[in-house]
Amino acid sequence: MCQVIQPSLLTFTCPSFAMADEELVDQKKYFEEACKPKCVKPLLEYQACVKRIQGDESGHKHCTGQYFDYWSCIDKCVAVKLFQKLK
Repeated sequence: MCQVIQPSLLTFTCPSFAMADEELVDQKKYFEEACKPKCVKPLLEYQACVKRIQGDESGHKHCTGQYFDYWSCIDKCVAVKLFQKLK
């Protein structure tokens, strides 16, 4: 049986074996959600771009750069926290 070390960070300590009925917790998803408030500016830029190009029928306009800027911000925030948890 696993023991919760830090509930706010979803940190668990488990025996070295895994039981068939237990699922591992993906901490990256939790850290991504925790980092989203720190990346509001790139998110707003992406949303403004999406709104600006909504009526584009040609398909030439896109918001790829803003999308990647947003996820790059989240990834940089997550990396610091996640790599501390990896063994």
